[in-house]
Amino acid sequence: MITPTKGIAPDRALLAVGAQIVLQLERPLTVSQAWARLREWRQVNGHPAPLSFGWFVLALDALYSLGVLELDEDLLTVVRTDHAAPALR
Repeated sequence: MITPTKGIAPDRALLAVGAQIVLQLERPLTVSQAWARLREWRQVNGHPAPLSFGWFVLALDALYSLGVLELDEDLLTVVRTDHAAPALR
């Protein structure tokens, strides 16, 4: 469910959907705006697998649990944009 499995296609895994959501949040958006932008983005970028609103909310929950986004005054904002591993020099 979080990652692709036999029954969950790669473009429907919660981490993949979460990454697609983060791409839509270059500025703070309401949940409804993020949902509309994600559906449009998936259609334009050739992701034909159906995505329910419930699955979208599960992806938001996963992102929130990972500390990637916050809901502040009814707006979703990306909190963490840095890479997991710092660059080695």
